[in-house]
Amino acid sequence: MDLAFLHPLYEHPGPWASVYVGTSRWAEGTAHEARPTARAMVQELSRQGADEATCRAVETAIEDLRHFPDPHGRALFARAGEVVLDPLLAHPPPGGSRATWASLPRVGPLLDLMGEDPVAIVAYIDRRGADFELRSALGRQKAAAMVGQQWPIHRTNGVDRDGAERHFQLRVENVLEHSAAEIADALSVCQEEAQADLLILIGDDPERRAVRGRLPRRLHDRVEEAPHGAGSRLLDEEVEQIRAGHVRRRVEAALDRFRAARIPDDEGRSGAAEGVPALVEAAREQRLEQLLIHPDGTENHRVVWIGEDPGQTAVHRTELKILGEQRSWPAGADDALLRSAVTGDATALSLAPVAPADGEGMPAGGLGALLRR
Repeated sequence: MDLAFLHPLYEHPGPWASVYVGTSRWAEGTAHEARPTARAMVQELSRQGADEATCRAVETAIEDLRHFPDPHGRALFARAGEVVLDPLLAHPPPGGSRATWASLPRVGPLLDLMGEDPVAIVAYIDRRGADFELRSALGRQKAAAMVGQQWPIHRTNGVDRDGAERHFQLRVENVLEHSAAEIADALSVCQEEAQADLLILIGDDPERRAVRGRLPRRLHDRVEEAPHGAGSRLLDEEVEQIRAGHVRRRVEAALDRFRAARIPDDEGRSGAAEGVPALVEAAREQRLEQLLIHPDGTENHRVVWIGEDPGQTAVHRTELKILGEQRSWPAGADDALLRSAVTGDATALSLAPVAPADGEGMPAGGLGALLRR
């Protein structure tokens, strides 16, 4: 997950209100639930010590959602009477809406609720050209349509039947290659404009193979083919299965890189860190490249200490005083490390899609990172 959009959350000191609002039921005609949800969240924030101005800002923002309810939900991050960031969620928050008042924004849940939501372009390919559809957890929309050359469907009549047959096949192959190149070019442009993570090709085998073979090398690992012929349409469930499989493979690949990086090099240096003390040290040195978080990790909410400077994080409060930090606050380890990742231009990934129930093979305590050399 690219964390750049979270930068506004670390440009001002806390405390912060972090509210995850589930709106999936509102989209079914029950938008009147916005008011009681807003009141419940404000009551919870007030109970935790939030100031009145911030509570009012959150209440107004939640009630405003009733006019255009989101498919799944929205996260609200507010401080000093202002909602600073309100990203859409790709999945409803489990257990319903919830609110937190703390020294740092509670951004950890975003990794599962919006992080790995691959945008897919479904390309329906047939003899007339291709039709592109943009798909994500927020729904579908028409992306583009293009019509290539009209592919010949009648054979040439003549005395030399074998010669005519060879001519027909050669002509079909030439036109197929030309049309495949046009479709591949259009698909490449569409992918770049939409920043799509995944390309799903639908159509008969020759057409699919021809288009796939013409795609730029940079897109080869983003392509999936569905076993449907021309004229078929993918069901929502099928698209979700393909998207979920794509996410799972990406997470597995990251976890494999992490496991390999654990092994020290010839100079005894490791390219990975795990556990809170090692990660806090790497964060202070700005060595985090990709943070890996198991959502049920035992050390996710371990209390660490933070200073005003995002680079100031410590396991013990006394460490910050030694570093010259005069003011410090307690924070959950995952949120403190995510702040360091955001301000250090690192990425983050939830290991939930591949995490076993017993946590075997996961980073120690549920927190790990690939490090910059």
